[in-house]
Amino acid sequence: MAAQRILLPYNFSANDQKSLDFIIKTFSRQEDADITIFHAFTPISEVESDDQSATAKLKRRLSYLTQELTEREIALQELRSQLISSGFDRERVRYIFISRKKEIAAAIIDQVEENDYDIIVLNHKPGKVSRFFTGSVFIKVVTALKDTTICVVS
Repeated sequence: MAAQRILLPYNFSANDQKSLDFIIKTFSRQEDADITIFHAFTPISEVESDDQSATAKLKRRLSYLTQELTEREIALQELRSQLISSGFDRERVRYIFISRKKEIAAAIIDQVEENDYDIIVLNHKPGKVSRFFTGSVFIKVVTALKDTTICVVS
C-alpha cells in the first residue's frame, strides 16, 4: 500500500497543537504515514541605515523578528522530534519552513497540489461572523481543494 501523505499547516496556536495531537493519536501506528509540518512565514525586508537615524531603530526591530523566525524553525524541528518519539518513522516526518509569496491559504493550497498530499489536517476555530465575510484560511482551503481528504480539528 502506498504511503498516506499528510500535511499539517502549523502556525503555533493552541488549535495547531490540537491538530498535532490528532495526528499522533490517529496515525502513529500506521507504518506508511508520511507527515509534513508546513509553516509559511511573512518575509522580513532588509533595511540599510546608519546608526544615528530612525531607521536604525527599525533595523533593530527587524533583527528581533529575524530571531523570532529562527526560534520558530527550531520549534518546528522540535515538533518533528515529537512525532518521531511518538512512533513515526524518522524518514517519513519532515517540516517545511518557507517564506510565503502569496497569502497563507494560497501557499497551503499550492503545497497540497504540488506534492499530492492525500490528507490535510486543518483546525477551525468557530465563531466570529466577520470571518464569513473576509474569508478565513480554513474556508479558502476547504473550498479550493478537490480529491483531498480534509480532517478538521476544532
